[in-house]
This record gives sequence, structure tokens and C-alpha cells, in this order.
Amino acid sequence: MHPTLPLIEVTDFPAIARRRLETLQVNVGYRCNQTCVHCHVNAGPSRTEEMTRETVAEVLAYLEASGVRSLDITGGAPELNPHFRELVQHAGRLGVRVMDRCNLTILEQPGQEDLADFLARHEVEVVASMPCYLEDNVDRQRGKGVFDASIRGLRELNARGYGQPGSGRTLNLVYNPQGAVLPPAQAGLEGDYRKHLAERYGIRFNELYVLTNMPIQRFGSTLVSKGCFEAYLALLKSAYQRANLDNVMCRSLVSVDWQGYVYDCDFNQMLGLPLKAQGRAKIHIRDLIDSDLTGNPIVVKDHCYGCTAGQGSSCGGALA
Repeated sequence: MHPTLPLIEVTDFPAIARRRLETLQVNVGYRCNQTCVHCHVNAGPSRTEEMTRETVAEVLAYLEASGVRSLDITGGAPELNPHFRELVQHAGRLGVRVMDRCNLTILEQPGQEDLADFLARHEVEVVASMPCYLEDNVDRQRGKGVFDASIRGLRELNARGYGQPGSGRTLNLVYNPQGAVLPPAQAGLEGDYRKHLAERYGIRFNELYVLTNMPIQRFGSTLVSKGCFEAYLALLKSAYQRANLDNVMCRSLVSVDWQGYVYDCDFNQMLGLPLKAQGRAKIHIRDLIDSDLTGNPIVVKDHCYGCTAGQGSSCGGALA
């Protein structure tokens, strides 16, 4: 795989600083039952990195001490971590809002037959990857048969109240472009998703999050191989919107890797760019207890233009 950090190291991206921390995003491992072209984590079935029970306990200790009230659990397929359910249950007892970044097909994996029931029972907010509402596009990006499995997964979640009016069980979908292009406007695309999925498959959901593909890891390497990395980066820079700086996710979120080390965002984690604080080169989550990161400078490189291009992009979708 082609390294992309050297291609984005020198940057003119504006300096930004952190505000009050609201969300702890935790990557519990890089193992996944899928291998997607756009994956910035380079996750897949052969990855073995996973968070230990001891590190899960340190994450929970930080949540309890800090008062942070949103836990965003990601991977890989986070549900494959053997301590995933323990993390969810303990966070729930702390009164923390829990989000699961779910790829939908995991619901059919051996050993996960009761996953939908577990998520519903613990009122976990599901953020489900669904990069298109058309079968050919999804299977091209994520593998043959993934679309049909995803539809079955969405129906399972709908049957348990997810996405249904008044249920309180939130089901949000995530769209990624097919290639080196900016995503379409979120509001219009959400309408298309809602109409097509309801009419064709009887599926309901709450919101659609539209994300920009980041020029790092597997997707970035693919751009390098095709000779279009520079063109895509130029596209992101040309679409830069300064207003998006106010709402980029790194201002109110930190990302924790499977070993417990902390980064300004998930993308910086994948690039090996740790959060800079307390004069240390690398900060562990246990070292942040009783620390206030407000005003701390955020590590930026040229990939940050991906979050500020056009309508903006974050873990919660478009910014504008």
C-alpha cells in the first residue's frame, strides 16, 4: 500500500484549536468482515488488532471521570471485539449516549445472531454504512452480495423499532462517494434514499450522513496507484469553505485507538498523528483523566481539506 502521509505533510491548512470535549470516539479494533475500497482504516478480516478488556476499563474510567456524555464506537466492525458488549453496557449505566458504527452485514455473522436485539435493548444509536441505495453501486464498493445483506440488516433493525417514528431508537445511514469526487448535497440525497428505500424495500431511517472520502490509507493508496492523488487533493482544496472550520468534528471530539492512545480525530489516528498535549509525544486515555483539552491546538495536515470542502464532512455528516 502506498504511504500517503508524505504527500500531505506540508500544509497550509489553517491552525485550529479544540473547544469543550463532547464526544469520545473509540476504535476497538481493525478487524472487519468486509474489505471496502473507500475504507480509511484499512480494515479487513485479516486484521488482528483489538482493544483489550484492560483498555476498555480505562476508557470507561475516563468517561466516568470526565463527564463526556457521547461514546462513538467504531472499528473495523466494532461488534467483533469480544468486549464490545461490555463497553456498551457499562457506558449505558453511566448515562452515556452510545453510538455503534455498524456495517449492517455483521448482523448475519456467526455469533452475532442476537446483535440487533442487544442494540435495541440497550438503546444504542446505530450509524449504519450504506454507501448507496442502488445494489450495483454498493456491491461494487463493498463486495458482491453486500447490498442484499444490508437490506436484510436494515429490516431487522426496523422490526425492532429502529428508524420508526416515536420509537426513540435512532438509525442513521452513511453515504460515501464511489470515487474521487465530492459527495452531492446531503438534503437532496437523503430524500432520494428515503423515497427509494421505502418504496422498494419498506425501510425507514432517521437521517443520512454524507461523508467525503479521505485521501489516506486504502482509498488514498488507490488514488496514488491511479495517478490521481494530486488531482483529488486539488479538488478538496479548491472547494474549501472557511465557514466549515467552526464545526469540524475535531473541535469537540477525540479519537482513541485500540491500544488506548488519543488522537484529534479518526483520520489522524490512521495517519499516526497523535494528539499533542502535556508536552508528551503520545497521550494515553488514562493520562487525560482530570485534564482539560479546551484550547489545545489540533494537529492538521492537507487531508483536513476533506472535512472543509463544499458542504463539509464529519462523523455526523455535512457541516453546512
